[in-house]
Amino acid sequence: MQLVRQRGSRGAWGAFCAVCLGRFGKPGKPGGRGPRGPLGWAALLTRLVRAALLGGLVPPGRLTARGRLAPPRQRVPLAPGARHLRLTRLVGTAQPARLVRLPRPPRQRRPRRTRCRFVAAALLAASLGTACGARDAGPGATALGGPQPAAGRQAQPLTPSGAISAYVERYRRAQAARAAAAKKWGLKQTPLTPPAPPAVKPDIAFRKGFEVGDPGLPPVFTTVPTEDRVVFLTIDDGAEKDPELLRMMAELDIPYSAFLSDYLVREDYGYFRRMQDKGVALHNHTLNHRYMPALSYAEQKREICGQQDVIEKRFGTRPTLFRPPYGNYNRDTLRAAASCGITAVPLWAAEAFPDRMEWREWDRDLHPGDIVLTHFRGRSHWKGTMADMVRQAMDTITARGYAVARLEDYVG
Repeated sequence: MQLVRQRGSRGAWGAFCAVCLGRFGKPGKPGGRGPRGPLGWAALLTRLVRAALLGGLVPPGRLTARGRLAPPRQRVPLAPGARHLRLTRLVGTAQPARLVRLPRPPRQRRPRRTRCRFVAAALLAASLGTACGARDAGPGATALGGPQPAAGRQAQPLTPSGAISAYVERYRRAQAARAAAAKKWGLKQTPLTPPAPPAVKPDIAFRKGFEVGDPGLPPVFTTVPTEDRVVFLTIDDGAEKDPELLRMMAELDIPYSAFLSDYLVREDYGYFRRMQDKGVALHNHTLNHRYMPALSYAEQKREICGQQDVIEKRFGTRPTLFRPPYGNYNRDTLRAAASCGITAVPLWAAEAFPDRMEWREWDRDLHPGDIVLTHFRGRSHWKGTMADMVRQAMDTITARGYAVARLEDYVG
């Protein structure tokens, strides 16, 4: 059996002294304490010198009465780099204790805590702060939401934690402003925030039953293929030009798209230019809102391409989306649209009114990617205003767990 000095109970020097003192007991008491005879202290001194020359390591063996090292009875091999000291003694014998080095027991490493999530969040927040800051930052603020530096001083770059804090603060303020706007405009719930636009737009194909026999023509569809819980709000024609609509949609930060007919828009191009300045995309709904299948190919082309020219002249963009009046079309309609630069023909899956919703699908519900239609109308046409229509549509969309996204981020 071995008596082992556990780690931390006594230092290497103390263990060494204990061995030395333990080897020189009183006469007749092996292993006792105190020097034995006149040569005891000389032997101890010899042992101390040898220990100093060997760096504190006492070779296994025993001392004679004259203080000399006798040949060791058994040597314990030392492992490379071993630094752990243990004091051993055979119990029940007169053999002196020996101080040897044994290998350090393997050390168990604690698992490192991964910081990948923190790094990814920091990078995402920094990129979002850079991309969105210029739009959201007001006068006297930097792109990341911090204050402008004093004149003549250079702004200090934000650390990842600073970027996260700036982004969180800006997001909190935006949500608070949106909640206040929802309360101001009488919405039952604050509209949900849509997810980030897809990196790659989904492939659009004809809805089943809406084909015209030529898959190369602009596809007609009512729902955008996506798994995001988003829908798209579109407004047709341009009859009602309610300034309250512009304020309401801007304060609520709800994206929408406008499909315009020139015979109604020409009364006030400025209204739709202000709408465009607020980020609304303007698309084609023909010049005069005629029933397209009743027209010849040349007449349809004039209706579609003529409106393309008007929008490009008045608003500086040439649309790629076209919606036929009443949702009616034939093969000539799509051929004419394609010749004018149209790439897709979105119809609708639901229609919003101030007092109700109408549905295309049998389940009378929304689905991811559904397109919602409404019109520029007022009290002379409806039982309410444009603001009433927005309340009805947004309360329905939000209550069913959907956010309104920008159609052009997914199509076109």
